[in-house]
Amino acid sequence: MSTAPWTGHVTPGGPTAVRVLDEVELRKASVGPMDNNAYLLTCRRDGAQLLVDAAADPDRLLALVREGDASARLDLVVTTHRHRDHVGALASVVAVTGARTAAGADDADAITEATGVPVGRRLHDGDLLVVGHVTLEVVALRGHTPGSVALAYREPEHTHVPGAAPGRVHLLTGDSLFPGGVGRTTTPQDFTSLYDDVVARVFDRFDDETWVYPGHGRDTTLGAERPHLAQWRARGW
Repeated sequence: MSTAPWTGHVTPGGPTAVRVLDEVELRKASVGPMDNNAYLLTCRRDGAQLLVDAAADPDRLLALVREGDASARLDLVVTTHRHRDHVGALASVVAVTGARTAAGADDADAITEATGVPVGRRLHDGDLLVVGHVTLEVVALRGHTPGSVALAYREPEHTHVPGAAPGRVHLLTGDSLFPGGVGRTTTPQDFTSLYDDVVARVFDRFDDETWVYPGHGRDTTLGAERPHLAQWRARGW
């Protein structure tokens, strides 16, 4: 399938958006009736690949995997949370590729119950995932579901440049953070949990240049969203 320049905008049946970074190629595609975003990260040094959310349309996702590596190598599938619109193609993708699986510890059993796929690694806040030569940090964001996780990839620092700033962070947030607010919650307690985690574990840790890749829709940055945190807290969603 052809690719388009990176805009962060994708549509079901449309082309993949591709972003080439120093260490990794990041591909974004939309699948299924719920317009879910799926992300493929490909290590540029050895071709190792990680898929975030095998949400729907296994044929499209397998084509996405082949865009990153023609041999259809897939090392790991990370599921950001348990909701059915994020796991619909998990069984098919794993069966074809033999990829390992990972998900938040508190969502793992529900994912297995829904898909029949055992979760090989149960993730906790601060865990590190290594795929090829690429390392991502797990950020637990509790509230949309108990075991929701985000993944943070930091571009390498340019240590040869005196005074260079730390590398930019790319944050894949599932349904926990979107342009305009945190993800949907069903109780005030869940909202408080999610809001508090998003503030403490995302906005308090990462700078405004951090790029946010959500589970649906367009991208954003922390800089674009930070001025609205108090408004989110006051409205309760």
